[in-house]
Amino acid sequence: MRFGRRLTIVVAMVLGSLVLSGNAAQAAYYNTYSDIASTPDTSCCTGVQGFAAGSTYLYSIKTRTNYDDVSAIYRVHKTTGARVVMRNGTNNTSTNTWLGHGNDMTIVDIDEQHHMFIVTMNETGAQLVKLRYDGTTYYHAGSYQVRLNGVAFAPSGIDRVSDNSTAITFMFKSGRTIYNGSLPLRAASGTINVTKAFDLQVDGALVNGATVPDLGTFSNQGFFYDESKKVLYNPLTKGHRSIVLVYRNVSPTTTGTAPAATDLSFRITSAAYAIKFEIEGVGLSDGKLYFSTNRANESGAHDGVHVFNGYVAA
Repeated sequence: MRFGRRLTIVVAMVLGSLVLSGNAAQAAYYNTYSDIASTPDTSCCTGVQGFAAGSTYLYSIKTRTNYDDVSAIYRVHKTTGARVVMRNGTNNTSTNTWLGHGNDMTIVDIDEQHHMFIVTMNETGAQLVKLRYDGTTYYHAGSYQVRLNGVAFAPSGIDRVSDNSTAITFMFKSGRTIYNGSLPLRAASGTINVTKAFDLQVDGALVNGATVPDLGTFSNQGFFYDESKKVLYNPLTKGHRSIVLVYRNVSPTTTGTAPAATDLSFRITSAAYAIKFEIEGVGLSDGKLYFSTNRANESGAHDGVHVFNGYVAA
């Protein structure tokens, strides 16, 4: 009887361990990355801002820190890391004065031509700028005002949701709130009247299965929305720590507060860049999650574009 009882207890413990292991295995957590290329300071532009991932190239904006009056755009091959500062074809220079803080951007093809839509975070003038680009050269192609309840609204994030023969639909982000807005497909100017869609849960969100006590004090950055899977990626930063929270089953019709996924999260806590490791923007390409950073240690700035190791969006 004692042997049978012991056997029963052992079997129960093993089964319990297997169940617990199964639950833990379902919580996917990514905390390492690989460098694709550095994006050094150029033409007085020192601060990494907006980011977008295309099918072949990654795009990263740098602005003149504390002034936001000059911007440069890097194009980086996502496989080889080959890097170039794109040319402003409108003024035949390596910089431009249109993008303000240039905090986030999204790529849209219109009439088989590539375009970037970039949020400026300017309270006056244009809150959104469109660039047309071909290879490594871009041209100013549009400026737009963004309004919320009739008042100038300067969102910090943007991503394309869909487009058709007449219009482009966007998600915009300010803080932890997502807004909906649209624009005529070929408009070079105009006003986008946005409406609130939903909020993003941050406080109490799980990272690797546990809460982060000071997560509510992290800074909001850009975001990426995977419209094909209705998944949103939301980077947050503080000092040498960056976290990306994930939200599933969200769309322009979502309301209320979208909960952060409990079984998928990303975090980099950098010892190598202990002064600063800020993920500024994220984007998917071929299922991989790429991102741009402001990085710094005692030897100086080491900004770049990178990819999370091991993650492929299902």
